[in-house]
This record gives sequence, structure tokens and C-alpha cells, in this order.
Amino acid sequence: MPLGTLDRSPPAFFKQGPSAISKLLLFSALSVLLMVADVRFGVTQPIRAALSVALYPVQWLALRPQQVVEFSSDYMQARDDAQTAERQARQQLLVQAQRTGQVEQLALENRQLRELLGLRERLSTTGVMAEVLYDAADPYTRKLIVDKGMTHGIKPSSPVMDEHGILGQVTRVLPLVSEVTLVTDREHSIPVLNTRTGARGVAFGEAGGAPLLELRFMATNADIDVGDLLSTSGVDGVYPPGIPVAKVTKVERRAETAFARILCEPVGHVQGARHVMILESLADKLPARPQIDKPQPLGNLKGGRR
Repeated sequence: MPLGTLDRSPPAFFKQGPSAISKLLLFSALSVLLMVADVRFGVTQPIRAALSVALYPVQWLALRPQQVVEFSSDYMQARDDAQTAERQARQQLLVQAQRTGQVEQLALENRQLRELLGLRERLSTTGVMAEVLYDAADPYTRKLIVDKGMTHGIKPSSPVMDEHGILGQVTRVLPLVSEVTLVTDREHSIPVLNTRTGARGVAFGEAGGAPLLELRFMATNADIDVGDLLSTSGVDGVYPPGIPVAKVTKVERRAETAFARILCEPVGHVQGARHVMILESLADKLPARPQIDKPQPLGNLKGGRR
């Protein structure tokens, strides 16, 4: 082969092209240009959208094993919780069935004793279910707005309760909604009875931040302990007797004052109630208050001095 026909160029293995530094500078400048263009003009947004659509099936397939494991774990946990709740519900149902029989027997005995003694029959109340719409806008009061009003037969001063106990009473009635003042409002008071000792008192809403009640005007030597249950006494003509109101959580007996400071926690869900029952007020069923004659001046009495 003639020497002039030989290819004197180096093999492709030895061809390096541009240097590494020039490539670094080129791609760095291109990256900065793309970032500035993306921030200012959003040029890469369509590319991102297209890539997200293209990669979605891959992401969906990659997440399937994890979701299957989580679903299986949640299913097993939910099944165990459901079985536990069912057992507890059956136990509570048996206890309530036993108590229902006892209550019916006690109610029969109570009615017979009242007839024997000639006492007035106990008043019965009916209720209307309502749903809590929202809390009142005033941050210094504790009130709720429910979806029952004047058109549903709601009247002012009607007691309001949930499945646990008393929540408060209706203080304002509008055509379609009503305002409920909670027992923890600082302007609210409710006569209560200690179910352990039978002592009566008056619980007021606590003005502090926590939703509590204060049992006021109780002597320092009064028989009351932490854990005592307070229920409605029924002496105010508003609340039916025997409905739970609060539990005593703190008793402070101080030597410098004649009254103890007693704080109570309401048993009703005053901060998380969704469905409530508005009871019929007892004011319309109670007999009218007797009118007390005003004392006459001594000069008008028979035989008095003139």
C-alpha cells in the first residue's frame, strides 16, 4: 500500500474534544440561564407538567406496595378496634338493660308512694334534637348557635343537654336558630346537688380561660371531696332534677376566708358538642308563685293607734 494513502489521524479513542473546564463553564452558564428564565418567565413549567404526567404511572406503581401494607395494617387495627368496641357496647347494653329494669321498678314504687302520701306527680319533660352550627363570635362569652328556633317550638330558658349531661340553657330564640349559653359562661349560674351528700349549692361559670365551674358559698368545713358528682337540683324551675352537671376537680380550704374555693369540670362536652337536645322548660308546668301580701301600716290595722 502506498504511504500516501495511509490515514494519519489519531484513533477515536484519543479524541478528547472540548476540555472539562470548558464543559463545566458551558453547562453552569446554561443552568443559571435556565433558572433565571424559569423564575422570571416560567419556561420550564410545561416541561414539568409533561414530566409529571409521564412519571405518574411509575409513581403510582411504586407506591402500591406501601399502600397495600398500610391498608392491611389499618384494616387489621380497625377490625380489632371494632371487635373491642362491640364487646364494650354489649357489656354496656347488658348493664343498661339491668338498670332499665331497676329504674322502671323504682319509678313504679315512687309513683305508688307519692299516691299514698298524696304528693304531686313528678313533672315529665320532652326534648327536641338540634345540631350545633357554630360558636358565638364574642370571645368573652361561651355560647353556641343551634339550628332550631321559634318555628320549632323552642322557648327561652329551655335547658340544653347532650348524652353526658347539662350544657346550658337557651337565652335567645330567633325564627330559625337559637342561642345557647353554656354552664361555663361567667354570667350563668345553675342550682346543683351533691349526689353523695345531698347538699345543695349554686355553680357559677368560671371567668378564667379553662371551661370550668365554681361552686360558691360553700363553707370551708363542708363535706365535699374531689370526684363528687353534681347534678341539677330542680329547685329553680328551669332544669329537671337529677341530670349530671359537673364533677368536683379541686377543693381549696383557706383559713382566712369562711368559704372554700371549689372548681368543677362540666361532664357535658361544652367544647365539642355537635348534637344536643333542647328540653322543654318546666316554667309552664309549675304552679304559679304565691303572692305575698305586703305588710300594712300599723295605723291601718284594726285596733291600731290613730
